[in-house]
Amino acid sequence: MRMSLTRRMALRAAGALFGGALAVGSFGAQAQETIKVGVLHSLSGTMAISETTLKDVMLMLIEEQNKKGGLLGKKLEAVVVDPASNWPLFAEKARELIAKDKVAATFGCWTSVSRKSVLPVFKELNSILFYPVQYEGEESERNVFYTGAAPNQQAIPAVDYLMKEEKVQRWVLAGTDYVYPRTTNKILEAYLKAKGVAPEDIMINYTPFGHSDWQTIVSDIKKFGSAGKKTAVVSTINGDANVPFYKELGNQGVAAKDIPVVAFSVGEEELAGVDTKPLLGHLAAWNYFQSIKTPENDAFIAKWKAFTKNPKRVTNDPMEAHVVGFQMWVKAVEKAGTTDADKVIDALPGIEAPNLTGGVSKMLPNHHITKPVFIGEIKGDGQFDVVWKTKDLVPGDAWTDFLPGSRELEADWVTLKCGNYNTVTKKCG
Repeated sequence: MRMSLTRRMALRAAGALFGGALAVGSFGAQAQETIKVGVLHSLSGTMAISETTLKDVMLMLIEEQNKKGGLLGKKLEAVVVDPASNWPLFAEKARELIAKDKVAATFGCWTSVSRKSVLPVFKELNSILFYPVQYEGEESERNVFYTGAAPNQQAIPAVDYLMKEEKVQRWVLAGTDYVYPRTTNKILEAYLKAKGVAPEDIMINYTPFGHSDWQTIVSDIKKFGSAGKKTAVVSTINGDANVPFYKELGNQGVAAKDIPVVAFSVGEEELAGVDTKPLLGHLAAWNYFQSIKTPENDAFIAKWKAFTKNPKRVTNDPMEAHVVGFQMWVKAVEKAGTTDADKVIDALPGIEAPNLTGGVSKMLPNHHITKPVFIGEIKGDGQFDVVWKTKDLVPGDAWTDFLPGSRELEADWVTLKCGNYNTVTKKCG
């Protein structure tokens, strides 16, 4: 008996649906064989000079964890994307990582504008971002864990050092034109004025990403510093613009003994492409330097050079922030017994992890961590000689005490369940 056309079509459709269900089920099972970790760093464009090494260190950390047996009995799988120093593309790539690749957490971003770009995505899709770079503060989001420095862990201590140790009276606040430098300089300007610095003793300058012609600006800095008062440059210049900036300082003979520059975004990686001899004595403020001698750091440097198969590869502060953040995430997942975002977010505050400078950092209820602060002088080999450090680890402060509207705010995701609780109105903003 011949089967009717409609019956054959119905059976064929049912078979297709059944096969599809099997395929989906197989894919779902396959997807569960690994825990995926997103890596969201620029591998091209103006920020590649800083971010590529962060991608590499994440691959090393994931490989190491897999050698230990993975996490929750599963292997970790890195999913690497390149947002190409394109801020809207960061949001697209973040959505792709979370919605398509189903990553359990993402480690990424450098600039604050890239972080601001992805925030709505992480909130909408309820996923976790570990952000490893010093930033301007004024933020505490439930879905973000800030393992880089807040202003009270870098910018404020650096200015205090220059005031006390270098007797600086005039200030050049030079930055790249985006969120982090503008907000940090707003905080620093208020802080300096509160310390009695006159407005005419503060010069503020911004340049675009990738800026290359520094001759006029460096000349202006020299002129500003010739007024008979000790002058310093506080630099929030980001990315590859630092290379021509430092070269021009050398070209125009701006020596550290005359006008010291303290940088917040220049570390060992950025100096690898610069002739540092004319820059001896200029400064950087970070929470880690490769030159710091501890057993933990020695071991990390050795593993890094072995992993990259390059004895000349350097380490830097944001790499260490990823090391600490990754350890904290692993411990939180193990504590929660799952990679479920809500449970891991709840598990993270209070988690501790050793840093590479000999201390133990802690995740705070405001989603920032405790960190030491170091001031280092640039040496001829592109490394830093630590000239000052804090006695203890400093807790990261999400909201500055030096801006109206911020000093009243408190971030606490454990008790208050709020990132911007107003202590005056007793309300969550």
